[in-house]
Amino acid sequence: MTVTSVNVGRPRQVLWHGRLVETGIFKEPVSGRVALRRLNFDGDGQADLSVHGGISKAVYCYPLEHYDYWRDELPGTELPLGVFGENLTTIGLLEHAVCLGDRFAIGSAAVVVTQPRLPCFKLGLRFRSDEMVRRFVASGRSGFYLAVDREGDVEAGDAIAAVERDPNGVTVAEAFRLYLTKRFSPADADVARRALTVPALPDYWRTTFSERLRGD
Repeated sequence: MTVTSVNVGRPRQVLWHGRLVETGIFKEPVSGRVALRRLNFDGDGQADLSVHGGISKAVYCYPLEHYDYWRDELPGTELPLGVFGENLTTIGLLEHAVCLGDRFAIGSAAVVVTQPRLPCFKLGLRFRSDEMVRRFVASGRSGFYLAVDREGDVEAGDAIAAVERDPNGVTVAEAFRLYLTKRFSPADADVARRALTVPALPDYWRTTFSERLRGD
């Protein structure tokens, strides 16, 4: 498991559907070691802190393996590393194998997996396509967020070492699927209950899964 690229970017204003939108989704690869703080990498930032960033969304990871899929889906579209807004483009960390609460060492930093990515309209802005959010969700290729357990520095080429696997075994892919499932089957309910025991699961996800379990 490896970091292919470290990508950062400050918020900027972009014209979209006739209005200026401030967004931090534009990330570009940087070279050398980059300090990872509790809230983000040095040189990085988010625009709307009510839904982006924060302790549980300090780092967004997206697998390099998904880029081939999107090249087929979006012929003629340039796909530079970081185009999905990810801070880390990675190899070997796929949603069906990475679990909520898994802990990893990356460079001199330590991180924990918190949640899948739920895209907002700014992904469409980045690709200049209102259809992109729907296509991203339908693909199941969500990527995932990390919280920072220990600050450190990270560089492209760094190994990603598993430190501790969460015993509940709820994968990012399962959590993403459950979010899209309006009515839980008994098997879904079992996964949701296990997810609720993961200490790293953010409050929003706890509330969502609890409401689904109650049938709200």
